[in-house]
Amino acid sequence: MRPQMDLAKPCSILSSKTTIIPSPVGDLYCAAADGAVTHILYSPDVLPDSGTSDPVLEELRAELEEYFAGVRKTFAVPIAFNGTDHQRKVWEALLGIPYGETATYAQIASRVGSAAIAVGQAVGKNRINIVLPCHRVVGSDGSLTGYGGGLERKKTLLELERR
Repeated sequence: MRPQMDLAKPCSILSSKTTIIPSPVGDLYCAAADGAVTHILYSPDVLPDSGTSDPVLEELRAELEEYFAGVRKTFAVPIAFNGTDHQRKVWEALLGIPYGETATYAQIASRVGSAAIAVGQAVGKNRINIVLPCHRVVGSDGSLTGYGGGLERKKTLLELERR
């Protein structure tokens, strides 16, 4: 099951409920608004814990715990992200990369009718890490290239999924 993805719905950090979810790759700074996850970030700079409960964030917490335990291979929590039409196509393609597998920027570019560099730029704008699995995108030679959370986190996530 793929997460419900509402890319047309605007999301704002200012109107979000936020929480910090501990994980094996460090604290995850998460936000939800209007019934969907809008952010899963590695940096606390923009998402302090709001201290309020939110059903979507609790669902996200449970799904992430199952994911890191090796039990969950797909996410069902609803997600919302604004972006250009091109970014949306790329993010939809990311959701199509199966658990434990990778795709190259060039492969995704071919799927969405774009250039690999434009795919890289769209992947770099992903603000819903792990659930929108940009860590599964690798260089044409299979190398671990670019990841907003750092290459060590990317390596850890890929190793988790290959177990």
